[in-house]
Amino acid sequence: MGMTMTQKILADHAGLSEVHAGDLIEARLDKVLGNDVTTPPAIKVFEGMGAKDVFDKDKVIMVPDHFTPNKDIKSAELSKCMRCFAKAHEITNYFELGQKGMGIEHVIIPDNGLILPGDAIIGADSHTCTYGALGAFSTGVGSTDLACAMASGSTWFKVPEAIKVVLKGKPGKYVTGKDIILHLIGMIGVDGALYKSLEFTGEGVHELSMDQRLTISNMAIECGGKNGIFPVDDITLDYISKSNPERFSKGDYKVYEADEDAVYESTIEIDLAAVPLTVALPHLPSNTKAASEVKDMKIDQVVIGSCTNGREEDIKIAAKLFEGKKVADGVRCIVIPGSQRVYRKALDEGWLSIFDDAGCVISTPTCGPCLGGHMGILAEGERCISTTNRNFVGRMGHVNSEVILSGVPVAVASAVMGRVATPDEI
Repeated sequence: MGMTMTQKILADHAGLSEVHAGDLIEARLDKVLGNDVTTPPAIKVFEGMGAKDVFDKDKVIMVPDHFTPNKDIKSAELSKCMRCFAKAHEITNYFELGQKGMGIEHVIIPDNGLILPGDAIIGADSHTCTYGALGAFSTGVGSTDLACAMASGSTWFKVPEAIKVVLKGKPGKYVTGKDIILHLIGMIGVDGALYKSLEFTGEGVHELSMDQRLTISNMAIECGGKNGIFPVDDITLDYISKSNPERFSKGDYKVYEADEDAVYESTIEIDLAAVPLTVALPHLPSNTKAASEVKDMKIDQVVIGSCTNGREEDIKIAAKLFEGKKVADGVRCIVIPGSQRVYRKALDEGWLSIFDDAGCVISTPTCGPCLGGHMGILAEGERCISTTNRNFVGRMGHVNSEVILSGVPVAVASAVMGRVATPDEI
């Protein structure tokens, strides 16, 4: 019986010749990740269990991004806790504000070359599944699991079943990875892939940039997925040759391919040419509609950024669409580059000037409004269209506010029109 990509990675990291869905295994980890919300409780557990040091100071990653720059005393104390721990244990990959490599964790980790094909990583953040775009196994865990992994360098898994997602054709104009993953979530629901691996394949994969693949893998969790993973191809190899040229030149990565007789719980086919510009209406990522069908929905705020859509390609597309345009009266538009590198690129290329001329607010990299943290909280009765990943009740503010999820082109068009809109309208 053959194995999927995910099963092969897990088998190798567990020191086993093969694994099958439902097996309980203990696997070594290449990286473990925490942020300013999840690391402080993990530190408390770590110290409470009597651990003296982390298993490998080069393999623990700590990123202050959720409530940073710190919005209040409590968030400042959380960041201080992580900062002091990182200093005491000489954590190599701690990313302080203002550093060249800093930013939102799921943007900077792939861009800084910390994850390569074949790696296994856990993170105390549900969107850790992002790195499957690079042909790695990555998934989210809780703070207690993070604490144990920081000490031991390993963790346990139940090997997931898999769903094969076959992508065909080529996306239409302005259709992005965000539209594709929203379309899939709309098809199968928020629990359609519960504790399953979403394995993307098909000739349509080659039509997707690395930034688009990262967006798709990022939101695998929004349909319950344990992870979302893409095959390694020339686009992947070109990306890692730039993000980590040293490891790439040494061949310090491993490409896994699913066996022809790998077992899948189900197979889903998506014709990319048939995927419309898609939005998810309140209050679930699965409540999807074609953006063209809901143009009567007025908005108060637009957010462009996050670990889902704050990458260089996203910010470049936003600038191109905003050029010569203005944000509609009565609408607030917040643009958040996902990393310091993306911010600097936007500065050097003149994209920030375009946003400023259009009437946008430009923020330093932060998760901020995505989780209702800061930098864009909604009041009662307000509606926001956002390139973030969740639109649950109260996600971005008041329980009687609303969040509509979209890709960058629809978000920009909506900011200009003052309602849900599509790029052809501007």
